[in-house]
Amino acid sequence: MRRIHFSVIHPNAKRIHFVNETDVTVLLSRLPHELWQRLRGVHFNDRSFGVRRLGYVNRGRHDIALCALPQRLSLNACCRWNALSPSEFGALWGAKWPVLAVRRFMLYDVFLHELGHLQVFDSRRASRRLRFFDEKLANEFAISWRHRLWSTHFDHPDLVHNPPVATELAGGKNGDRVFVGG
Repeated sequence: MRRIHFSVIHPNAKRIHFVNETDVTVLLSRLPHELWQRLRGVHFNDRSFGVRRLGYVNRGRHDIALCALPQRLSLNACCRWNALSPSEFGALWGAKWPVLAVRRFMLYDVFLHELGHLQVFDSRRASRRLRFFDEKLANEFAISWRHRLWSTHFDHPDLVHNPPVATELAGGKNGDRVFVGG
């Protein structure tokens, strides 16, 4: 695997990084190299402006940033916007999300979406912005690769790299599901 630069900016006390270098490295190892050959660096920072930005690609289209988030949160609004179901990640509508579900969402939706923005759409375009996947294509890229990766079981001790199992959702509204920060 090609060496990718990772950097971490520690967030303030009420926010955390749900994923780390190891999580991203495992995900990249599951993808064909051609999909992430443009990627030079992954940065974990605290520039989410609340929960309005979860990740982004730098202007040069070589680096991805994943933002720190509040310790307890619900990403239901993000699911509505993208026509997803929280259960796809191991969460329930109307409830705070368990840590594992947030981690799955950050890796297998946000990171894959941002990786989609690194994909060349038309290299002949004069405008650098028009050469790469736009929002719609990046979203389709993320959904397609998530389904492809989750279609077969990945033997790994961290459950984040496989789709949720039925027992994760069986805890009721809050039940025995585990949250960060309380």
